[in-house]
Amino acid sequence: MAPERIPPIIIPPSDPPADIAKSAAFIFIHGLGDEAEGIESIARQFQSAGKLPHMSWVLPNALHNHDLASTAWYLPTRLSPFPSQRPELDDDEDREGMMASVAYITTLIDDLIAKGIPEQRIVVGGFSQGHAMALLTGLTSKKYAGRLGGLAGLSGYLPLIGQIPQLREDAALAKEVNDGVEVFLARGTKDMLVPKRYHRMCYDGLYGLGVKGEKVEIHEYEGMGHQLGGAELRDLCAWLERVLPSIE
Repeated sequence: MAPERIPPIIIPPSDPPADIAKSAAFIFIHGLGDEAEGIESIARQFQSAGKLPHMSWVLPNALHNHDLASTAWYLPTRLSPFPSQRPELDDDEDREGMMASVAYITTLIDDLIAKGIPEQRIVVGGFSQGHAMALLTGLTSKKYAGRLGGLAGLSGYLPLIGQIPQLREDAALAKEVNDGVEVFLARGTKDMLVPKRYHRMCYDGLYGLGVKGEKVEIHEYEGMGHQLGGAELRDLCAWLERVLPSIE
């Protein structure tokens, strides 16, 4: 029997605009083995500090994977700090699982737009596997690639790099990205789970796809491991305030 998905945690704006078209939304995707409750406190911290009061938070839950005995957006593969000597022997990325998760995240965007929130007032972001899913959704979604307000990736990487042009073509999108979507990328220098070369491959991959350098904000935090840190969240907050400003 297929596992059932726990519904997302939805946190409404603390000070919602009278016109919902002036509100905004952040779909924030957790990492491997976590759940929406694990990152709910971040949304609460932002709101208690009076940050982004016009913005709602949508915190989705990954399915439980029986083989991994944990939640996962897709089956992970090993991320080595060194280039593979025999890439033909490397495990294939779980394209099917990833694209199934993209399809689910797309339904969450559908729900927000059905409520009246404009697509350019929606940001999709995430941590670790959530980082990977946010970027993949923003780059390959037939409905929303190039149309969202922004994409945020924390302590993750860009999956399926070599396959993205074909995935875009399959979705009737131009192979090359040519839009104004803002991107926020961040990692800690002591992250041992997602090595630095994957951070570099991520932004180089985005540039190779046509994403303009001036649209990408990149941060590294000295001494931070594979986690969400205070300085990182402050920078994310400032970026969200710029990308999804309050509208009078």
